[in-house]
Amino acid sequence: MINDPPATPREHEILTILFDLGRQVTSVLELGELLAQIPKLIGRLIQFDAFAVYLLDERRSELRAAYSVGYPEHSDQIRVRLDQGLVGAAVASQAPLLVNDVTSDPRYVQMVPGMAAELVVPLLHKARPIGALNILSHNRDQFSLSDVALLRQFGAHVAVALVNARLFERSRRDAEAFEMLAETGRDVAAILELDELFARIAQLMRRVIDYRTFGILLLSDEGVLEMQFAVQYGEKVEVPRVRLGEGLVGYAALHKEAVLVPDVSQDPRYIPLVPDVRSELAIPMLLKDRCIGVLDLESPELEAFTKRDVEILTLLASQAAVAIENARLYETVRANEVRLEKELHFAQRVQASLLPAGLPKRMKGVDVAASFAPARELGGDFHDFLAPESNTLVVAVGDVSGKGVPAALYSVFAAELVRGRTFRRRYLPDRSTPASVLSSVNTILNQRHLDEYYCTMCYAIFDLKRRAVTLANSGLPYPIRASAEGVSQIELPGVPLGSFQGSTYDELTYVLRSGDLFVFCSDGVSEAMDPGGQEFTSARLLEVVERSRDLPPRDVVANIFAAVEAFRAGAPPNDDMTAVAVKIA
Repeated sequence: MINDPPATPREHEILTILFDLGRQVTSVLELGELLAQIPKLIGRLIQFDAFAVYLLDERRSELRAAYSVGYPEHSDQIRVRLDQGLVGAAVASQAPLLVNDVTSDPRYVQMVPGMAAELVVPLLHKARPIGALNILSHNRDQFSLSDVALLRQFGAHVAVALVNARLFERSRRDAEAFEMLAETGRDVAAILELDELFARIAQLMRRVIDYRTFGILLLSDEGVLEMQFAVQYGEKVEVPRVRLGEGLVGYAALHKEAVLVPDVSQDPRYIPLVPDVRSELAIPMLLKDRCIGVLDLESPELEAFTKRDVEILTLLASQAAVAIENARLYETVRANEVRLEKELHFAQRVQASLLPAGLPKRMKGVDVAASFAPARELGGDFHDFLAPESNTLVVAVGDVSGKGVPAALYSVFAAELVRGRTFRRRYLPDRSTPASVLSSVNTILNQRHLDEYYCTMCYAIFDLKRRAVTLANSGLPYPIRASAEGVSQIELPGVPLGSFQGSTYDELTYVLRSGDLFVFCSDGVSEAMDPGGQEFTSARLLEVVERSRDLPPRDVVANIFAAVEAFRAGAPPNDDMTAVAVKIA
């Protein structure tokens, strides 16, 4: 049996270094750090004057200088075809090339001036080339077959390390992309202004894909794609409208599928709008199988976009579609809100103009005041001061169920009914008593079949010549009378108007004396609530009237509203409020 001779100290040292180098190179996962480490580690085994790591771009069948030492500036722009130079030949043949006199080999292409010897080792992974290690020297016959063997063994470790680093880099890019997509979902969902949203989408897009031109086109109701946002090298550009089915973006919108074109010059669908475009990617923005627009990216480089870009942009486009639709809906809602705001403001002015500003002209012997505060923009309370005859004052105070616009419309109708039946008093006095007016209004409102609405109202006729007041009530809170006998409520119940056909109403008549005060309030006063849900109550209202009975009517009304406001202590109003005060002079 013949034993192999023991390894020499130098061989042992080389094996140790190789083992150490392999361990070091495979432990680095950052691609940039790995590329920078390779020449330092090779320098421990082989002397050289220039070095480069070439990585293979399989799509373009060319090698790119990913990292170099001793090369001229801008070496990162070096591209080598597989049929070009010693590096291309080594990768194409998947075998090392040792040329100790480069002048003797016609395949040699000078990249670094003054070089005499070159050693190229292809980087193989699973029998497929992924790049090459290239070392050069100023000296002829600088490299030996031993150097070839060492560099080949080291190259095997480098190939594994490069694949791992690329996988790590891709995983990190994917993680960043999905993190960006999550961030995009949060960001764009919070943006409701379209212009701001478009700019934010463009910013986020730049973080995952390098583009030269980017555009957001939205599909109109007429089937035309209109450019809403476009940037080129950070500057906005103008792009004409594109009909559905035209060009790459029109095709993407029509067929609802992504369009990836590595070379636009080879695609007849391409419409040249921006100079120097070589590749394009169009992604439809889909919302429940409905295309609302297209994200369009262009680049001056061939094959600038990948299938991975398509996958990421498809997810981004779906998020963008939802955000854009939300922003559009917000714009529509906001426009409607502005319109409704204007209409409500005008309606407020109309409602205010329909309320009386004071006593009818030439009315003497009485003083009145009123105040109205709706719970919303418009309210369902109303009041009026009417003079159907000389020396006669009619006071009507009504409250329609509900609040807001419907109640306001109903109150206008009810108030006009009251006015019409009041002014026929001079022609039909028997049918114009308070009870008759309430019965007539009840009949008409009931015939309208608005079952969800009804109206409570107190109707009073002050005959200042005969010094008497007659009242009828259809469910409004009992009016208050302050006279020489004291302050008390006039207990006069009644069925709300519009509730039942044929309802009749009772009347009460009081003699009028100088200083008598009558106060009419809707239930929004006595039922006003504090933050704890407690009501103001009629008892508190009576106390306010008792304290204010000697004051003018405007001060009585002001004190009532001030007392309610203080009681609410900041709580929002829960109903419309109306207070009317009538004082006999």
